Amino acid sequence: MTHPLDRAVYNALTTRLSRFTTPDSGPDAVRLDPEVGVFLAAADDSAASREALGVLARRYPGAGLVEREDGPMAGVLPEGVPVAAQVALVQMTATALTPVGPTASLDDVIEVLGEADAPAMLALGTLTRPGPFRSRTRELGPFVGIKRDGELVAMAGRRLRIDGFTELSGVCTHPDHRGMGYAAALSRVVVGEILATGEAAFLHAFADHETTIAFYRGLGFQTRARMTYSSLGEV
Repeated sequence: MTHPLDRAVYNALTTRLSRFTTPDSGPDAVRLDPEVGVFLAAADDSAASREALGVLARRYPGAGLVEREDGPMAGVLPEGVPVAAQVALVQMTATALTPVGPTASLDDVIEVLGEADAPAMLALGTLTRPGPFRSRTRELGPFVGIKRDGELVAMAGRRLRIDGFTELSGVCTHPDHRGMGYAAALSRVVVGEILATGEAAFLHAFADHETTIAFYRGLGFQTRARMTYSSLGEV
């Protein structure tokens, strides 16, 4: 039996995130609302699923698929839709945070971001590109952030949710404010809240970003699998 995180996108979009899928998603394939994100997934490698996958891919261009690199769905892509790029990812999980040494706390400047912060969140996500960030991605949160002089300079939140697991995502810091420990502090807040519910945290990072992977290991994450992100182009 496969692990639920092996098909994190499909399992999330057909359960806890089903309300965010397009109205024409169905049992054979599902597509996240384009205003929320890019994810697309097929139920299996059957002809019906492949056909449904192609329909959704053409109807909502610019989709992305995430599947386990060595899994049976790795090569299941919509026919007739060009693949713009394929990128290797590592999927990491955490069931506990590493202890924090004697450092200055940022708890007093971390705040929950709301509707009024939507434009700033989109701008920061577009600038720093922590992953696909769209106009309504914030609704997958909650997100927390840090502001300086009224400007949002760092944030982190949640994305995919499966029974027993919630994804840390959208971790980013404005280039002018890096090196201050903001990403670590925000990630610890989000992961701590996930773990407090009894779930494990997980995330996806680019496999060739060794510094990023080391950063998350320092928080308590361990690599569990290699994944492939397939970005689809325009038809």
